[in-house]
Amino acid sequence: MTDTSDPVLILGSGAAGLTAALHLAELGIQSVVTAKGSLSHGSTWYAQGGISAVLSARDSTEAHVRDTLDAGAGLCDEGAVRFAVEEGPQLVQWLADIGVAFTRAENGEGYHLTREGGHSARRVIHAADATGQAVESTLLDQARAQPLIRLLPQAIAVDLIVVEGRVRGAWLYDRQSRQVRTLAARATVLATGGANMAYLYTSNPAGSSGDGIAMAWRAGCRVANMEFMQFHPTILYHQRAQSFLISEAVRGEGGLLRLPDGERFMPRFDSRAELAPRDVVARAIDHEMKRLGIDHVYLDITHRDPEFIRTHFPTIHARCLEIGLNMTREPLPVVPAAHYTCGGVLTDLHGHTDLPGLYAIGETAATGLHGANRMASNSLLECLVFGRACARHIAAEGGAAGAAAALPDWDESRVTDSDEDVVVSHNWQELRRTMWNYVGIVRTNKRLERAANRIALLLQEIGEYYGNHRLTPDLIELRNLALVADLIVRSARTRRESRGLHYNRDYPQRLPQAENTILNPREARPAPTLRAS
Repeated sequence: MTDTSDPVLILGSGAAGLTAALHLAELGIQSVVTAKGSLSHGSTWYAQGGISAVLSARDSTEAHVRDTLDAGAGLCDEGAVRFAVEEGPQLVQWLADIGVAFTRAENGEGYHLTREGGHSARRVIHAADATGQAVESTLLDQARAQPLIRLLPQAIAVDLIVVEGRVRGAWLYDRQSRQVRTLAARATVLATGGANMAYLYTSNPAGSSGDGIAMAWRAGCRVANMEFMQFHPTILYHQRAQSFLISEAVRGEGGLLRLPDGERFMPRFDSRAELAPRDVVARAIDHEMKRLGIDHVYLDITHRDPEFIRTHFPTIHARCLEIGLNMTREPLPVVPAAHYTCGGVLTDLHGHTDLPGLYAIGETAATGLHGANRMASNSLLECLVFGRACARHIAAEGGAAGAAAALPDWDESRVTDSDEDVVVSHNWQELRRTMWNYVGIVRTNKRLERAANRIALLLQEIGEYYGNHRLTPDLIELRNLALVADLIVRSARTRRESRGLHYNRDYPQRLPQAENTILNPREARPAPTLRAS
């Protein structure tokens, strides 16, 4: 029977959004999947490492759960962790069944599994060093062939539409027509990724501006643990590198971190050395850079066989050669950069948020899987597991109850085109520099206070500008980034300890009791007025 109701609206075309759409299609439910730019231009495409799952007889569910809980520094929800770990192997098999060409073991039996920071066993399945490309391209091919899925690129979500206490769709800005359209939905899924563009230096592609988190907050959803922003320890430091990420798998296969004089320093910071969780490695690099006044450290894998390096890291090897670096012969200059948002919109194990009709999955969500620090390669796992769980819950719920009231149209009757776009670009740079300087890898109370004061002024200025001028893509993202930056700072100021990714020199100790930081918009300052007629 044909589904004639409003479609499910999925904002985001990465692994989480496409997984949800494909499983909805299997259940006979139509969906519309949007992308801010091209369909593949998101963080999934750039994920190099792989997907963590228990796929070896030498590994176990309990070991994966234990490693994840340890990396999360006491803040993981064990139920969410166990759910993701137990579901993981099924979803990896699903990917293989629909065509993802994972790297085979060298003996031809089974898949090659690598090990990354925080893992006690080899459990990261991958497609060479371009797993994200393999996953994203396969999911897109499947979605394009599915008549129940409509793909809508170049469409930027502006805000959610809430009618009678239920999310009924969203306003979308069409980049080509420069018009805002109203799209009704039986359910809306936020799969918009993280908020790492809030920082001056990031490994993420342009577009990781916290849109889903900001929209959910304005609509009335709680957010959790926004202070835990993960910095990837090893971004290639080169003027032509454009924040190119050097996969954690390089360290998993024996890569060593060294100072300019060749000294290996990680054993001084953690017994796991280069295989310590990312927060430990990033802080160690940051400490050494500040101590010595250097711009970067080095990642050295030259002791491995050159053919092994070229075979296991073809994308990284080729990119380095393009800019004049040969990782088989010389160590690579690396620095930390903002990489992953561990907090987000508070959800249950189905991805359901505080609002009926609204779901959040992937990096946008706070499911309890990551806690205070995400373990390497648990992110694609989360996208797959919660993408499917979300689809199943939407199908079971049966869509919106009762007839929806008429949805409001977007109102531009009282705004004009701006002749001062410099305001947007200036505020964009000031916001990201403020976050980098004051809310980075190492924090203090004074730095957080300074950030809070500056961001409050920026929010006021951006809000005034937004209320008087027509939308542009940059203005939409800036408005969201400023709000999410405010949430990050407020969360960081709430936590009076150092735990996981949040390190405050004024509170260096970890408290005996781990508690989530949960912010509620109903207890905060009023949200900006939406421009709807």
